[in-house]
Amino acid sequence: MGRWQPGASGRLGQAAMELYFERGYDQTTVAEIAQRAGVTSRTFFRYFVDKREVLFAGTDAVRERLVATLDTVPPDTTPLGTVRAALDAVVALIGDDHDHSRRRQQIITTHAELRERELAKLAAWSRALADGLRQRGVDEPAASLAAEVGVAVFRVAFEQWTTGPGDRSLVEVMHDSFGRIPTA
Repeated sequence: MGRWQPGASGRLGQAAMELYFERGYDQTTVAEIAQRAGVTSRTFFRYFVDKREVLFAGTDAVRERLVATLDTVPPDTTPLGTVRAALDAVVALIGDDHDHSRRRQQIITTHAELRERELAKLAAWSRALADGLRQRGVDEPAASLAAEVGVAVFRVAFEQWTTGPGDRSLVEVMHDSFGRIPTA
């Protein structure tokens, strides 16, 4: 498959996931990913900064969706309800490909540098949500608390979903997790 054919980014992502799972993340090189995808290493670097970023493609789009969704939530919605609506939009963007998400999460959880990158991504979501809530007029510390709690619920729900049998959708698991937040 020539590098001029469309879909190079998707092929690179698929090739990377296959190789990471078959050979291990540390044992996989950019050249091997590019070869499997039918492109050159140079083409790989047009789409990704490094092999780690293959696992985090779309992070900016997700953060943008979080912030954009805040503007669509009715103004009388509680801060946590607003965060929940934004996370529902993210879950819709992520989709329900349980097998892909499970495999991706297995790769991330077995490598400290990838876990760190995942935590940084979630921290950026929390900051973006808190900023958006403040722009909606939510005072501190309510804005930061709602954002942090919401992201923590998402993280726990995502972990449960990816380690579970996959018989429920991610949104169902997340809504169940929101329902389990203890009240003071």
